[in-house]
Amino acid sequence: MNFKPAMKSKEEMAAGQPRYESVTQYMVNVGSLITFAPDQTIQEVIDIIINKGISGAPVLDKDRKLVGIISEKDCLRIIVDQAYHNLPTSDRKVSDYMTAKVKTLSSSSDVVEAANEFLNSPIRRLPIVDNGVLIGQVSRRDILKAAKNISQTTW
Repeated sequence: MNFKPAMKSKEEMAAGQPRYESVTQYMVNVGSLITFAPDQTIQEVIDIIINKGISGAPVLDKDRKLVGIISEKDCLRIIVDQAYHNLPTSDRKVSDYMTAKVKTLSSSSDVVEAANEFLNSPIRRLPIVDNGVLIGQVSRRDILKAAKNISQTTW
């Protein structure tokens, strides 16, 4: 006797899965973020990072599209450039030091996707983009706040 169970459609399977909150519920909106431009001087960025007590920020072009991230770690390279390469720092720009290849999330991403990204990489913040335009950013701590709202499941 052959028994072939009825297969559920993707929609039926998804309906039985728990839905998690969107990352947009925990993100800091772009209007509240400190952002930098690629042509800003690196000295200006270092001053802002120190004075504002932040560890980094998104870099946006004139159309507000995300082109990179500049972090404290990126800025530390200026010391090496001065010490080992005798490069003047007065004319150095953000674009010389920023990380251009940036991991991002879309506004349709959920908190589980964000948590997985944070668990599997050393990054501390993830920009949220729609069509390349920055709409906000989440940090590890922002996503950790979501843990209070995730209901327990039983297997």
